[in-house]
Amino acid sequence: MDAINDFFSLISGWLWGWPMIVLLLGTHLFLTVRLGVPQRKLLTGIRLSIKKDDKASGDVSQFGALATALAATIGTGNIVGVATAVALGGPGAVLWCWLTGIFGMSTKYAEGLLAVKYRVKGSDGRTYGGPMYALERGLNMKWLAVLFAVFTALASFGIGCTVQANSIALLANETFGVPTWVVGIFVCLLTAVVILGGVKSIARVCMVLVPVMALFYVVGCLAILCMNAEFVWPALKLIVSSAFNPSAAGGGFVGSTVMMAARYGIARGLFSNESGMGSAPIVAAAAQTRNPVRQALVSSTGTFWDTVIICALTGMVLVSSILAYPDISYDDGAALTKVAFSKIPYVGAPLLTFGILTFAFSTILGWSYYGESAVNYIEGQRINRFYRILFIVALFFGCIINLDIIWNIADCMNALMAIPNLIALLLLSGVAARETRKYLWSNRLDADMEE
Repeated sequence: MDAINDFFSLISGWLWGWPMIVLLLGTHLFLTVRLGVPQRKLLTGIRLSIKKDDKASGDVSQFGALATALAATIGTGNIVGVATAVALGGPGAVLWCWLTGIFGMSTKYAEGLLAVKYRVKGSDGRTYGGPMYALERGLNMKWLAVLFAVFTALASFGIGCTVQANSIALLANETFGVPTWVVGIFVCLLTAVVILGGVKSIARVCMVLVPVMALFYVVGCLAILCMNAEFVWPALKLIVSSAFNPSAAGGGFVGSTVMMAARYGIARGLFSNESGMGSAPIVAAAAQTRNPVRQALVSSTGTFWDTVIICALTGMVLVSSILAYPDISYDDGAALTKVAFSKIPYVGAPLLTFGILTFAFSTILGWSYYGESAVNYIEGQRINRFYRILFIVALFFGCIINLDIIWNIADCMNALMAIPNLIALLLLSGVAARETRKYLWSNRLDADMEE
């Protein structure tokens, strides 16, 4: 098992190395230019996300689709991942993470657009879409579409299932002393109640859970920043200056370099918002929307909330806390956020615990739909219920076993998902640009696709 773990660790390190980072970031920049900087329409996307479009076809509201995508995207990476980036890359990593989110909005926009453009109506009346349908219907690459679906299904059992369940079980055990097997049973039952009802049930829960969990976490971050008020501006200056000049960080951060800050900041940003990975467009395809561009704008706001807001707040909290409390050790990224939140008297630790538990559970819900959609593409609807049962069983085992090897396999699957998706995005960028000109830059957002 050690040899297998080492093998997947090596493959994961290679897949998520500079070639993948350059490919993803390059796609972000290319699509930003090719599509005419759709980030300019952020406020329009936010407005559309909370506006019902009942006359349009689809399974869930645009907000429901966004909430489900955010449920899968906002996870422990927003908390622990940013802390790890700061520990390994210094304060400058926060700026690189933030910039990745800004440019990543265009990729998430293109993903949502193509998902709606090439979605199909199944025999059960449900709407299906995502990179596999764009690859098959837009590029006639059925074989690559199947590969994407296989990678997605496997990833759903890793990063979207066992890994999240394990995080919940370990945290509940360490904080409240609850046995991991008891946590496993509870998580399985809670998940079953939600996912057995399909995408509409998942969306309904996510529409309530996501705003509440995000609000609590943001309030916690703002409380810490208020406590560290005199260090907020110095922290912001340090983040900006050390992103391009490592000597500006000083102290224990001297070992960091510009390359390290960029690498860890970009990597954590990409991994956090999943722009380019191809997961979020699977649920974007189910949205009730008149044309592809409306949902594309809504989808792009997901990266804004996830990385530009939540990851940025986490980074500011960490750097300002390090300046405010010199006794904090920033060598251990996993413990850094915990120490920062513990500075809030009485409620800090419980607030962080609530954040991690809800973030992890919401990720389980979102990824269960991604995996089911991928399996449905490969084998058809007859296997949906079997997949849900298998997913629930996997949750229990995720709570009680060691997951080092699962982490590495999950990382590999996520990277392998991104490759077919990026091929679809780049080769179909002309289609995305044409649709954008037709609806967005011609001020025809209210037009139907048939017009």
